[in-house]
Amino acid sequence: MLMSKMGGAGDAGTAESALDEVIGRGKEFDIGDVVAQFTGAGGELGDKAQSWLGDGANQALSANQVQDVIGGDKIEAFASKLGVSPEEASSGLSELLPQLVDKSSRGGELLDSVGGSGALAGLASKFLK
Repeated sequence: MLMSKMGGAGDAGTAESALDEVIGRGKEFDIGDVVAQFTGAGGELGDKAQSWLGDGANQALSANQVQDVIGGDKIEAFASKLGVSPEEASSGLSELLPQLVDKSSRGGELLDSVGGSGALAGLASKFLK
């Protein structure tokens, strides 16, 4: 989904690797880290992250909010790896992240049954194609 939305030249494997670097902070992508980054930002962003965890509607995330939390330099590196502009990368992440968190949670909590980073990579790869 991310690659088709952004029109990048990479494949799902490239996108997963780029996610590891930009959101996983250099280690394997961890949905808990994503939630922590957004809830740690507090205020409106914390509220948005909580909506993704809950069973109700997900609050939208803007491309600018993604850049604010993750950082422009990391977004630029992510975009470069995928062969897209930073704006396209931020926009794609603004759609992807709420969906990934939502699919990995129920009742306000991350699912234990997600199965660790390997299963998260599999879940992310479904969105990245």
